Amino acid sequence: MSEKISEENIKLLKGTNKPYLWLPSYYFPSGLPYSIIMLSFLGLMYKNYGISNTEITFFTGWLYLPWVLKPIWSAVVQMYGSNKRWLVILQSLMGISFASLIFVLPLHDFFKYSLAIFWIVAFISSTFDIAGDGLYLSALTKEQRAYYIGWTSTFYRLAMIFANGFLVALAGFLINHYSITTSYSCIFLGLGVLFILFAIYNQFILPVPEKTVNEFVGKTPLKYFCSEFIDIIVTFFNKKKIVIFLLFILFYRLAESQLSKISSLFMKDLVSVGGLGMSDIEIGVIYGTFGLIALTIGGILSGYLIYRFGLRKMIWWCVCAINLPDLVYVYMSYMQPDSYSILSSCVFVEMFGYGFGFSAFMLYLMKISEGKYKTAHYAICTAFMAIGMMVPQMFSGYIESILGYKHFFLWVMICTIPSFFVTMLIPIKKDEFKKIKK
Repeated sequence: MSEKISEENIKLLKGTNKPYLWLPSYYFPSGLPYSIIMLSFLGLMYKNYGISNTEITFFTGWLYLPWVLKPIWSAVVQMYGSNKRWLVILQSLMGISFASLIFVLPLHDFFKYSLAIFWIVAFISSTFDIAGDGLYLSALTKEQRAYYIGWTSTFYRLAMIFANGFLVALAGFLINHYSITTSYSCIFLGLGVLFILFAIYNQFILPVPEKTVNEFVGKTPLKYFCSEFIDIIVTFFNKKKIVIFLLFILFYRLAESQLSKISSLFMKDLVSVGGLGMSDIEIGVIYGTFGLIALTIGGILSGYLIYRFGLRKMIWWCVCAINLPDLVYVYMSYMQPDSYSILSSCVFVEMFGYGFGFSAFMLYLMKISEGKYKTAHYAICTAFMAIGMMVPQMFSGYIESILGYKHFFLWVMICTIPSFFVTMLIPIKKDEFKKIKK
């Protein structure tokens, strides 16, 4: 069995030890598939094809499943091959998958075939996250991880802007000149080429830490996998107050999970059926610029305030921030304003609140994950988070079809109540995550 290699003496066998050359080529393409599938782009695409809200939310909600299940095969990714090899292969497969959509979109049954391809994309993307996180942890020292953490969030958010701002607006522009199928075929072909180029670049630039290559030498893979996996699961569910923790993970975002699937469809829908009648270009600009700017500011401000005053003092500000701004959609559904500045302001308020409130949620997931299997337990927490998003999203379109937009957004406000209740139950130490003065 190989000796354990310390973080400070990791040797890079291939590639570069300059993280700024490869972090963008991982985190930007990492954020693209998730943003395309789970945020506005895919829902608006199917809306342009005339698919109902009920079908859009139910079937695209299922695409969350690979992120729910990814802890199951995370150990396999770490045991077989280097993280670099996984990333290059997965980016190549991602490019092929996106490009293959050009053969599916013209078909009569394009909806079910495209969903099958997007499920493959989601599976590839979730596996890509596992390998990428492994590379980040193994190729960087503790000090480098702290220094480059800002890079990771920046390029991931740039991917969100690109997917739900630029691509949504580009689709709207192309549809004004070409057919819907031609427009989206051009976009997916371009995405396919982009991912192939990322794969080629990363083949030469990504590092291969010696730690990653030698980590499982001398161990029987199947026996090691089974024993480790069982121990990971048992220790997680043996945590004190685990039921309360799971309730918090599942219900903290109950209202936001439903709102996030319906909001862009509401903006797209005709005024006569209760929507706002906005174009794809307008929606892309609002969510891709104003929305993402607000999200970033809210997240940064929340992180600073938690660091300054501690999570215990900030938690109720955060739970209010992620829930109460949803009222802007009640206002928009009843008043149906046509002023672009008013609509942009409403989205800014809601997204700022989401960014502010989400920081506390992710920090508490880190707290829950503390212990022997910190990385694996964090993956389990994010899997339960995905369940908490997937199930409400799947049925949000059906609920909206029964209630209509006005009453649906009132229902969303009712769904904020469990978020306050589970927050009241969780234990938080007095100075949790607070800066300690020396």
